Amino acid sequence: MITVTQGVKVTSPCATCGGMLVRDVGQFIDRGQLRWGAEGRCQVCGSAWCEMGTGPAPEEIRQALLAEHGVTRLHLATREASLVPVLRALREVRHLSLGEARLAAADLRGAGMVGTSVEMAHLAEGLRKRSVTTTLAPSPI
Repeated sequence: MITVTQGVKVTSPCATCGGMLVRDVGQFIDRGQLRWGAEGRCQVCGSAWCEMGTGPAPEEIRQALLAEHGVTRLHLATREASLVPVLRALREVRHLSLGEARLAAADLRGAGMVGTSVEMAHLAEGLRKRSVTTTLAPSPI
């Protein structure tokens, strides 16, 4: 199993007192599942919370990670890769319909798919389990 994590600290006003809320947000892969987490603590009043989830991270967390670390691009290593295992992996990992999986497979064969490094590593692992070789690289949006 692969272990990939990515996180960032973000600040915002505390909803309780208006002080500075410092949050640690991130994504990680745990036992083959894509997960996310967020925890925060106000530096003034001490108000604190923590939450975690399975699956795609909330958009606010994704955007913070992308702003801090940039995007990662996932490509098929060869354009000649069989479409069937690619479609199966996309449907299993991303829970896509067949039509959506076909569009995503076309992206993988072409310009590639982009996302956080954790999202793309998770998809790459799903493809590897189906014997599909991929490449991951940092990329401008």
